[in-house]
Amino acid sequence: MNQILKNCLYYGASRVGELPFLRARFAARAAIILFHEIQRDCQSELMTGTSASLFEYSLNWLQREGWSIVGLDECLEQLARNDQSRRYAVLTFDDGYRDNVSVALPILERHNAPFMMYVPTGAPTRTMNSWWLGLRKLFLANDTVTIDALGRHFHCSDIRSKTSALTEVSQWVHQDYRRSAMLAPTFMENGISLAALNDEYFLDERELGLLARHPLASIGGHTTSHAALATLDEPSARAELADNRGYLENLLQLPIRHLAYPYGGPTACGPREEDLAKEVGFQTAVTTRQGRLYEHKLNEFALPRIGFNSRSGFSARMSGIIEAVQAP
Repeated sequence: MNQILKNCLYYGASRVGELPFLRARFAARAAIILFHEIQRDCQSELMTGTSASLFEYSLNWLQREGWSIVGLDECLEQLARNDQSRRYAVLTFDDGYRDNVSVALPILERHNAPFMMYVPTGAPTRTMNSWWLGLRKLFLANDTVTIDALGRHFHCSDIRSKTSALTEVSQWVHQDYRRSAMLAPTFMENGISLAALNDEYFLDERELGLLARHPLASIGGHTTSHAALATLDEPSARAELADNRGYLENLLQLPIRHLAYPYGGPTACGPREEDLAKEVGFQTAVTTRQGRLYEHKLNEFALPRIGFNSRSGFSARMSGIIEAVQAP
């Protein structure tokens, strides 16, 4: 859908969703909200994260609209008790970005808002194939970019064209996550070190250990290498889950009971991955499938989350109107 039309739909849905009788009709008991980077200057990062102002807006909106921001364990406990007195929001951050601490944490502290950070082993160990960071660096550093694996040549001299080109190549990878390995020669030719980018963007082991002791923070697993589990054979997928859990528990000396599937869509995880997550000892797993939580239909190993990139998109998703419109 054209982005302008999508924004108009979100804005209209958000306004309609403010009507009290519709909010009551489509209200869910809880929602898990998905974040990655929380950026001070989104343009300089090619619009790849959530702005600090949008992040703070979302927390203000939740509290103004009567949503209690709680940890994942408390949320699921209240759903199991069929507590009808309040609605619950859970804040989650994938990958372990530095700006989750430098930018987001002061905002979270002001709101006394607990949160979950899902961390892949390869982020603090600097071994992850963070191809999305490599692509971002590639387009930021060059006005002419060739992606041989895609057979595309891009002329992009301004932020808008760079952002558009980055989006096109990223979508190509998301169509088949095995394509990410095909970008390695391009990164090498352009002097881009993914290990250096990991060091720049992600918390290290010491910083992660400090964060894990913060009273608002919980840490969850996110596999060893951030691979799309559905593309791996069963032993490899199981090892990705078990080894990551073991690594984090050894590093932090804390139980790791919650998981986020990398990428989290239907082509990245499914029923097999749910079974594997249970086998290795996780108690919940979140996806990136859009949706809120209802106590009468809850699969704790395929929990949906709310993702958004605008104020109207956030309020429309949280109101439930978008779900109602898109339902078959």
